[in-house]
Amino acid sequence: KEIGENFMDFLGYNPLQNSIDVYLKADFVDANRVKEIADELTAKDFVDEVNYDQPLISLLNDNIKKISLWIVIISGVFTLIAVLLINSAIRLSVYSKRFTIKTMQMVGATKGFIRRPFIWLSMKLGMVGAVIALAGMAAVLYYLNETFPELELLADPVILAILFVGVFAASIVITWFSTFLATQRFLNLRTDELYY
Repeated sequence: KEIGENFMDFLGYNPLQNSIDVYLKADFVDANRVKEIADELTAKDFVDEVNYDQPLISLLNDNIKKISLWIVIISGVFTLIAVLLINSAIRLSVYSKRFTIKTMQMVGATKGFIRRPFIWLSMKLGMVGAVIALAGMAAVLYYLNETFPELELLADPVILAILFVGVFAASIVITWFSTFLATQRFLNLRTDELYY
């Protein structure tokens, strides 16, 4: 209209072909997967050309792998520190009751009977700590989801449920195991070994 002539008559074909933008889901944004999709689309008769930024996709995938590796390493270190702190706190708590444990043993209490209140108290404290941690984690996830909705952090309720149940179960297992080991240590000591 602006030129004043029909370029279809002049060129013999339409140079302004239809263009479609395709947005892939995160699971498919992989250099090899995108290439497969591009090849599959190019093979169709009605598709003239497929354009995408291959170096950018490769760079993106490499960076995600590096970031994921560092997140796993840092999470592992923090988990180890948390377990060691929990274990130390439980051992100190049991250590302060070592004479009570030995007295109960001397009057005929079984190891299981002596261990039970220590384990139950530690598990209750672990569950309270887990509930506080889960509330904090839920608040952070909600804030991040509101701030960065494109991350879709709350999109999969199954993964969130597994995460929350896993944290709660881990708190019970860690406290139970640490208390069991700590009480077992003092149950097996001789009376003269309690003073050092």
